[in-house]
Amino acid sequence: MAPAPTDSAHATGAPADLPTATGLPTPADLPTAAGLPTPTGLPTAKLGLRERKKIQTRQAIRRTAYRLFKEQGYDATPVDQIADEAEVSPSTVFRYFPTKEDIVLTDEYNLLIESALRERPPGEPPVAALREALFDSLARICTSDANETCQRIRLIREVPALRGRMSEHSAETMRLLLSALAERTGRPGDDLELRIVTGAMLGALTEAMYAWVDAGLTGDLDALRDLVTRSLAVLERGLTL
Repeated sequence: MAPAPTDSAHATGAPADLPTATGLPTPADLPTAAGLPTPTGLPTAKLGLRERKKIQTRQAIRRTAYRLFKEQGYDATPVDQIADEAEVSPSTVFRYFPTKEDIVLTDEYNLLIESALRERPPGEPPVAALREALFDSLARICTSDANETCQRIRLIREVPALRGRMSEHSAETMRLLLSALAERTGRPGDDLELRIVTGAMLGALTEAMYAWVDAGLTGDLDALRDLVTRSLAVLERGLTL
């Protein structure tokens, strides 16, 4: 699905070396400095002052955007206002987030999920391994910042432009999970059956997250685990109703 029209038209004066829209951060972008929120278990490395400032800027933009989205709605919040209230220029916003949608969709969690999957026992069936890796990652993410996580899911649920852009971000998540599952199963990464299974599991996870928010259960990790388990169980029993 092609991305819907975005505020990226404002970025004509932005530098040419904009980050890609995959949502996958470079090692220098990962939050690792003391005092900065870091997803538990994410690979870390000691960062210099320049990298820490980049992280602080990224987080300030994201926090400001989420506050404004909550106060006045996603569509009613232009990038220029986010930049002004975050005390940066619009070109700086676009340097970190190529489009307005990426402010919501870009995160540092793909590597966390991939790492959790690679740590599962070798003999565990793929669906069970991914289920446990996904829940472990979601639990860490929600514990780290439950309010932002819930707001993010609601925005994706409610804003069509975000769902359109999300297809590009999901492709990167799919690539990482395919790589990890290919290693576990001994299948090539472009194996059709492996791609179908991985895509189905990501779809089931998305619906579980939507159901969690729709039911007002956010903050209840036991309820989230139950929904993730039920969703993936549909695949494990062969898509029967």
